[in-house]
Amino acid sequence: MIDAVTIKEVKLQLGELCKQKRQSYDMSQQDLAEALELSRYTIQKFENGKNATLDTVLKIANHFDLLGNLYQALKDLEQNNDINSLY
Repeated sequence: MIDAVTIKEVKLQLGELCKQKRQSYDMSQQDLAEALELSRYTIQKFENGKNATLDTVLKIANHFDLLGNLYQALKDLEQNNDINSLY
């Protein structure tokens, strides 16, 4: 049986990854917000799993040089799975 993953779990995981990367670069939430031209509140909400817009995810991934990895993971899924539309 496949374990169901919820959107909330993914948002929390993305937020935790952001926090870990930010801290590993010794950045404050304010530092990251300024670098991405976002508010500190947006970063705080993202790290708490409450604001994971696609734009914010991609900005953070790009900032921490993870965009290539994310893109490759998507390409791998596309090549290895039969992706059928739900519509």
